[in-house]
Amino acid sequence: MKPTEGLVSVYDEPNAPFELRMFPIRDPRPGEVLVKVRMCTICRSDIHSYLGHRPNPAPGVLGHEIVGTIVSLGDGVTKDMRGDPLREGDRITWSEYFIPGDNYYTEVLDLPQKSPGVDKYGHMAVTTEPYHHGGFGQFCYIMPKSWILRVPAELSDEEAAPINCGVATMICVTEKAEIRMGDTVVVQGLGLLGLYGAAIAKARGARLVIGIDGVPARRELGLRFGCDYVFDPAGQDDAALVKTIRALCKPEGADAVIEVCGYPSVIPAGIQMARVGGRYVMGGVVNPDSFVSIDVNQILRKLLTLRGVHNYHPRHLIEALDFVTVNRRRFPFKDLVDGKYGLDQVGQAMQDAEDRKVLRAAIVP
Repeated sequence: MKPTEGLVSVYDEPNAPFELRMFPIRDPRPGEVLVKVRMCTICRSDIHSYLGHRPNPAPGVLGHEIVGTIVSLGDGVTKDMRGDPLREGDRITWSEYFIPGDNYYTEVLDLPQKSPGVDKYGHMAVTTEPYHHGGFGQFCYIMPKSWILRVPAELSDEEAAPINCGVATMICVTEKAEIRMGDTVVVQGLGLLGLYGAAIAKARGARLVIGIDGVPARRELGLRFGCDYVFDPAGQDDAALVKTIRALCKPEGADAVIEVCGYPSVIPAGIQMARVGGRYVMGGVVNPDSFVSIDVNQILRKLLTLRGVHNYHPRHLIEALDFVTVNRRRFPFKDLVDGKYGLDQVGQAMQDAEDRKVLRAAIVP
């Protein structure tokens, strides 16, 4: 029997309590898929939205790092983005965003993630039909112009859930950092993004990966996810840290530096860590008004490349799934999801994630 309604965890305004509310469920329309949510991990952007640090409509339903099971397929949906057939009961993940249709950004610039009118799962008001469009609920509709992938049986839900955000984003970040065989790489921030970034850098052939984070447990995890050295930024001033890291990255600095900590204040030191001709990629400063002062003369004289990454190209979703599948025995991805909560515990899960008591909290409806 197909469901006619489902529970959603809703907040009415930033910092308001989460409440369980029932919303109707209809058959999927052409191009849509109805999914039963198996697991949704909490991204840092969920926390920023809930705290009001970034604009998000309310009353809202959050959650976009989702793995789920197909309940029913709308007309026209027969295959995933690889061309594999889709059937009811298949376990899938899908892009964190969907677009309104083909446009200049997709057809000419090859930037579908920046299409006018692009929207994200877990970033819409719960009053917007079809209501179930976030991971903090029992069900979710996949909207037309999304990208869907079947999840291999060997992957656990814990390994699969972060793929469509954290992993795919870092596939894009490391691509933009142009990490090559034998490179030296610095990762500023060893949260989930940074840990995936370190692992991907190693898999890309980096000879040396250095992680920087103020949380001891995350530095310890960094050593399990590809970091050769880890540093506490509070252990020495910026000048000393830059000197230490440049000395490790022989002959004169890092080939690539990646920011995924979300603090703009680290950017000047990160730029100094890079060698002449190096690359600096920002992937964490997603909040508005993230201002910082830098000496742009350094960028000019050192021939530096600066890049920003927000969202990812659909191809990165395929690469993310393949990376986790191939490297799941090399890196303990499952261990990154270290807290599980029911749908009636979303508030506690968000608080624990905000307080960094867990690295990646998971809602299991």
